[in-house]
Amino acid sequence: MIDFTTDYLGLTLPNPLIVGASPLADDLSLARRFEDSGAAAIVMRSLFAEQISAEALARHRAVDPHVFAHVEAGSYLPDPEEYALGPQEYLSHVRRLKETLSIPVIASLNGDTPGRWMEYALLIEQAGADALELNIYGVPSRVDEDAGAVEQRICGIVEEVHRHVQLPLSVKLSAGFTAPLNFGAQLSEAGADGLVIFNRFYEPDIDVDALESVPRLLLSSSAELLPRLRWLAMMSAELPCSLAVTGGVHTVPDAIKSIMCGAHAVQMVSALLRHGPAHVASIIHGMSEWLVEHEYRSLDQLRGSMNARRCPDPSALTRGNYIHTLQSWGA
Repeated sequence: MIDFTTDYLGLTLPNPLIVGASPLADDLSLARRFEDSGAAAIVMRSLFAEQISAEALARHRAVDPHVFAHVEAGSYLPDPEEYALGPQEYLSHVRRLKETLSIPVIASLNGDTPGRWMEYALLIEQAGADALELNIYGVPSRVDEDAGAVEQRICGIVEEVHRHVQLPLSVKLSAGFTAPLNFGAQLSEAGADGLVIFNRFYEPDIDVDALESVPRLLLSSSAELLPRLRWLAMMSAELPCSLAVTGGVHTVPDAIKSIMCGAHAVQMVSALLRHGPAHVASIIHGMSEWLVEHEYRSLDQLRGSMNARRCPDPSALTRGNYIHTLQSWGA
């Protein structure tokens, strides 16, 4: 019998598979089906700072000029009623999920500046969430804002939330930071109990006939896992906090690779949107078969076996892989 027990954010989970932040937690019966299929925890979709900041809503059609240059850019924001869950509904849904499920419920806050939304971290804790995932996403759009200022602002948000609540905190990271290891260490010192590697962003497309920006929502593929594996392997060798992977985990080998590189938890969304709750059980079964076949007794024995400290050739994680890959190409 393989021991799948996993510690993530101080939570003891029966396995590492988590339903990531998405609409999959919106329906109570669907959330229960994921639990019945073996999901170890579920992350709610984000509550956005724009929803709960009176100032942001008052500026709904007139956002700060430095954010968007076009005079109609405010129309890109949803109307308040378009959000799937309003602030009060979000808190009520936390309570309903906790009443329905026995697995941990992780709430999510999404914003990029300090403000009233910090108060909701405390309200979410009071509603019964087991942990809180901070999705601190903003687009640095000012020429006078340097990388250090961006990192300081994000660390300041984490510190403030950490002061407000006792909940375990994870920070969902972007892949765009210049020095992810250093920044990860800063976030850990600021109070983050874990990091989620990496956020998937949905870039605007252009309708060349209508001359307007249009949203494009594309589900992930296994190919997106590769940069996440690199930084999981680097971070798990250096940082003391929990690590979760999100984006690109679709198959049993994807999950195995993630654990090998040091992930404590594996978040899945796109694969579950495609295949439904039964896919969780399929992945767990496939992982168990693989571990037995390769004579592992537990996930802990596997975890980190291919990180930067333990893999046979650490240069494969840095510049060496780049050089080797380019030289392997022919005409």
